[in-house]
Amino acid sequence: MKRMPEPVVARIMDVTEAFHRHQIIDLSSGEVVSFDRLIDQTSTRNVIFVGENHDDPAHHLIEIQILQGLLARDPSLTIAMEFFQQDQQGILDRYTLGNMSEEAFLEAINWKKTWGYPYHLYRPLMLAAKQHGIRILALNAPREIVRKVAREGLNALNEEERAQIPRDMDLSNESHRAYVREAYENHEQTELKDFEHFYQAQIVWEETMAWNIAELLKAQDQRAVVFSGNGHIVRKFGIPDRVQRRLSVSSATIMPFSLRKTVTLEKDLADFVWLTGP
Repeated sequence: MKRMPEPVVARIMDVTEAFHRHQIIDLSSGEVVSFDRLIDQTSTRNVIFVGENHDDPAHHLIEIQILQGLLARDPSLTIAMEFFQQDQQGILDRYTLGNMSEEAFLEAINWKKTWGYPYHLYRPLMLAAKQHGIRILALNAPREIVRKVAREGLNALNEEERAQIPRDMDLSNESHRAYVREAYENHEQTELKDFEHFYQAQIVWEETMAWNIAELLKAQDQRAVVFSGNGHIVRKFGIPDRVQRRLSVSSATIMPFSLRKTVTLEKDLADFVWLTGP
């Protein structure tokens, strides 16, 4: 008789229970939580970081559910996104807060060039913001600056370029450096042969996003939900800790996680993990 394959599960260090797809896990307690409890526990934080794998439709469905749940608790919530550059803020405002058509918006923002992932995956978030009249904060550094740093390093930037990104940047976190190096070595780099320049570009991304979030929270007495790739919130050493360095705030990280094989999750991976299928 043919033996059935072992089920694909997630385990947590020092926790005996096995976890399955479509469950939400509080990693600190090792417990499964309901969607309502997830929203209850995160909606009072100053900033909620929600991750994604950019090309995973299941993660985008999770994002819109979380946004709707948070907006039900706080309709004044600000939305912040990695997917837009800070120099695109005016276009973004005209679309979400004005009468700009979606077609004109996508053309003006040059979506296919500046982000490139299928827009329909992000459309529910955009429409929710537009429907509620909520401003979306563009977080990312200008693409040309990041590309220049990745090729030539921070020292190659001129004064005008350097003025568009934060002056204070922390490149000293060895755990973060090791994480980025692993990603660098796992992907074929056709143009980027210098890891240090690649790492500096990653820091430019994350420090700029953290700076923009901190400035928002300083200026406005309200909460924000941040949407970005999982790699920018894992273990909090991408964006969240860099926000905290600038401003003491309460925060939570929620990571959609594609469960493709049995894995053991470390407790510091995120505050909450939402397991999805392949």
